Amino acid sequence: MTAKGFNEGAISPLLFTWRSLALAAGALLLTACSRNSTLPPFTASGYAADQGAVRIWRKDGSNDAVRMLVVFSPWRAGNTTTREYRWQGESLALIETNIYSKPPEHVKVRFDDHGELSFMQREVDGQKQQLSDDTIALYRYQAQQMRATSDALRTGNVVLRQGRWHANRTVTTCEGETLKPALDEVAISHIERRQAHSSLEVSVAWLEAPEGTQLLLVANQDYCHWQPKAATF
Repeated sequence: MTAKGFNEGAISPLLFTWRSLALAAGALLLTACSRNSTLPPFTASGYAADQGAVRIWRKDGSNDAVRMLVVFSPWRAGNTTTREYRWQGESLALIETNIYSKPPEHVKVRFDDHGELSFMQREVDGQKQQLSDDTIALYRYQAQQMRATSDALRTGNVVLRQGRWHANRTVTTCEGETLKPALDEVAISHIERRQAHSSLEVSVAWLEAPEGTQLLLVANQDYCHWQPKAATF
């Protein structure tokens, strides 16, 4: 699941860059307005961090369950990382991490109904290891930060879209829609340079928000092949 990032997007002055996003998340925490009943139960969002692109899929269940899949794709060096989080209400129930390094790394941490640790394991190259208390505390903190970030993105109407790029500058999204993203010429030129070196149509991921549209990633791989679907997520 490696992917190359569009570095110019990481420095564009839109709401969904990391520094502005941190302020938005902080404001939400202070005002306790992270829930919005008008939001759809399944959403996709993301932002451009300093070191790479972050994509977030989230499903809010009718029984107050929340499930999130977070995918981090580095701009340059590094490994793609996926993290799945599950909450029951405000109680964190699961953290599962996959780092697609060589060898790959897998971490799973479970918590019981009272928030107490019930299972933990780190596996690298077939070797299973335990996690320290400090590491688990860090994972908990990261999970809560990511949920606050997701709340801010959803409330700010920052929407992630992905699909296959066509020569006429339209995209067939993973949901089957044909759209023409409102990308600037710098972003379009970047996509077309990548396309010129690929025999297949490249995949693109971009963000749409009231503040504008931002290209996030371009890659040869098919993003739609592994993108979560609302019915099965």
